[in-house]
Amino acid sequence: MGAPTTDKASTDTGSEPLVLRRDQDGVTTLTLNRPQARNALSMGLMAALQGELDAIHVDPSVKVVVLAGAGPAFCSGHDLKEMRANPGRDAVAAVFAQCSALMQRVTTLRQPVIARVHGIATAAGCQLVATCDLAYAADDARFATPGVNIGLFCSTPMVALSRAVGRKAAMEMLLLGDFVSAAEAEAQGLINKAVPASTLDDVVHGVAAKIASKSPLTLAIGKEAFYRQIEQDLASAYAYASEVMTTNMLARDAQEGIDAFIEKRQPTWCGQ
Repeated sequence: MGAPTTDKASTDTGSEPLVLRRDQDGVTTLTLNRPQARNALSMGLMAALQGELDAIHVDPSVKVVVLAGAGPAFCSGHDLKEMRANPGRDAVAAVFAQCSALMQRVTTLRQPVIARVHGIATAAGCQLVATCDLAYAADDARFATPGVNIGLFCSTPMVALSRAVGRKAAMEMLLLGDFVSAAEAEAQGLINKAVPASTLDDVVHGVAAKIASKSPLTLAIGKEAFYRQIEQDLASAYAYASEVMTTNMLARDAQEGIDAFIEKRQPTWCGQ
C-alpha cells in the first residue's frame, strides 16, 4: 500500500496560501495558487515556491515533483503590477535575482521536476516550463515570451528557453513575442508532449509514478550529471560522465538493480 495522501500549504501573509502542496506515493505536487492573477510570479509566490523546493530537496520521501497552476492558467510570468509599484533599481534587481535563484533551484533539485501545463505559460512562466526536467501540456495550452511587445526583452526567460529549444526557434519566440501552440511547443522540444486536456492529469501522474519507482539515488546522480555534462566540451563530458558512472556502479542500488535484473525479479531500492 502506498503512503497516505497529505495536503500542505506554504505560509502566506494573506488569506490564501501561495503554493499548495500535495504528497502521494512519493510524488509531490506543488500548485501555484494565485489564480486571479494567472499565477503571476510575485516575490511572495517565488519565495514560497523556493521554500517548498528547498524543503523537498532534503526530504527522502519525495521522489518526483509536479508543478501545476490553479485556475485558468499555468503561469503568466512576473507580476508586472507589483514591479511597477516598486520601480526602483534595487527592487527590480531583487525580482530577477529571486527568479534566477528559483529557476536554478529547480535544476539543482535532487528530484526530477515535471511541469503540468494548461492555459498559458508566458514570459517567466514559459521560463519555468523550459527549466523543468519534463513538461506535459494540454493540447490547447499556449506559450510565449512576449516581453518584446511591451519594451522588455525576455532576457532571463531566454536563458532557459535557449537551452530547451533550438536557436532559431528560441529567437523567433523572443523576437516576435507571439503565442506558440502546444503542438508547436512539442515539435520544438519546449515540452515533451501535448495531450488532450481531459487526459493531462493521467499522463502526468503516470509519468511521475513511473519515475518514482526508480532508485532515488540513481535519479539524483543522473539529473545532476545531465546538467553538468551538457555545458562541457565532448572530451570533458565523457571524462566527467565516466567518473560519475563508476561511482554509480559501486552504489548499493546499482548492485541491487543489476542483481535483480539477472535474477529476473523486482529490485528493492535503499537509496544508497
